[in-house]
Amino acid sequence: MPTPLDLTGHGMLALTRASLSTLRSALLRDGGPDAAIYLQEAGYAGGDAMWQAFKLWLADRTIVAAEDLDVPTFEARVSEFFKDAGWGHISISSMGDAVAVIDSADWGEADPAAGMSHPSCHLTTGMFADLFGRVAGQPVAVLEVECRSTGAPRCRFLVGSPAMMEQIYDEMGRGVHYEDAVAVLV
Repeated sequence: MPTPLDLTGHGMLALTRASLSTLRSALLRDGGPDAAIYLQEAGYAGGDAMWQAFKLWLADRTIVAAEDLDVPTFEARVSEFFKDAGWGHISISSMGDAVAVIDSADWGEADPAAGMSHPSCHLTTGMFADLFGRVAGQPVAVLEVECRSTGAPRCRFLVGSPAMMEQIYDEMGRGVHYEDAVAVLV
């Protein structure tokens, strides 16, 4: 039987959801528009530690290195890892050939009671950008397009090249739904 995730040994620590939610709310309240950037930077800075923690967690459960996993196995294992680390369950799919989609109905950064007007899992977008960029072997950008903090039933993150995510973001700014923006671009 695999051992539980050793947070200290994996360069991580436990933080309550209430603490993270309060920190995010205070930053967004007092930091204005820059607060999202601060949270994304913090998430990005933790991406390497999260990647290393995933590799150590995986080594406890299999003899296959993270870099050698096929796509379906990687998706299943990274989902298990995030669940074990307390972040929540994720599923990974795609829209076309150029955009990966990460969904979670119980993502830990989200606060369904927050009543936010925009997706706000900013720490996660930074963390996912670094982590999945390592998996892809090239920089990626992450855009949260649905968030439980806004009352949506799930958090949904789009992952793709920085240029692709910028185009989708720009289209959404013009009022185009993200699925339509992706369909036009891929």
